[in-house]
Amino acid sequence: MKNKLYNLLIEASPHLKKEFVPSISIDCVVFGFHDTTLKVLLIKLHNSEAWGLPGGYLKKDEDLDKSANRILKERTGAKNIFLNQFKTYGKKNRSEFFFKDYPDDLWHKQRFISIAYYALIDYKTVTPIIDGISDGCEWKEISELPDLMMDHQQIFDEALLQLRRDLNYKPVGLNLLPEKFTMPELQKLYEIILDKKLNRGNFYRKMTRYGILEKLNETRKGGAHKAPDLYKFDLEKYNSALENGLQESW
Repeated sequence: MKNKLYNLLIEASPHLKKEFVPSISIDCVVFGFHDTTLKVLLIKLHNSEAWGLPGGYLKKDEDLDKSANRILKERTGAKNIFLNQFKTYGKKNRSEFFFKDYPDDLWHKQRFISIAYYALIDYKTVTPIIDGISDGCEWKEISELPDLMMDHQQIFDEALLQLRRDLNYKPVGLNLLPEKFTMPELQKLYEIILDKKLNRGNFYRKMTRYGILEKLNETRKGGAHKAPDLYKFDLEKYNSALENGLQESW
């Protein structure tokens, strides 16, 4: 049965064949941290009950990372995005059921190998953008995900697992927290990603030893307790740790 999405994809197919590399797609798991919860950005296509990860195709004149950044900028408007390519998905029937009612020569129905990235973005800098083939583009809490289309649940699950693994040797927070933050806020971020409680004293000592934090001569005002100290990341040391890795694990 033809519907709005059907007509839009049929119309777009010839253009996509001219501009983009066949058989390669990009899917992005975009994480944001807000109100002490970790969220992921999802899209909902016209006439579809399931949600999906933001993604797109590789232009013929683009590098992969540049393509992923372009796709996310179109979806979020954000420029300061941490991207990590973590896996490739290539099952031959990844999208077969979703496009079963479409013509066999449709661009979207061809076999695509998907390059998957996870992205870390400051939630406050993002304005989710609904494009021409979507009804929705929204943040969802990772603990309350709706049904995801195709193999996007697997991609999400493995992105979160990879992010947890990466915490063992890479700093995380620059793209998820505001410029100034407290140590409890940073610890809460780590606990939500790892899905476990961390000892406050051990966390403080470990983060201090990493040498990537700069303690400010400021405190967080308000609240019933003693105002906590504010910190920010030392960008030079943070970027060095990203490149060379941290030497301890959680």
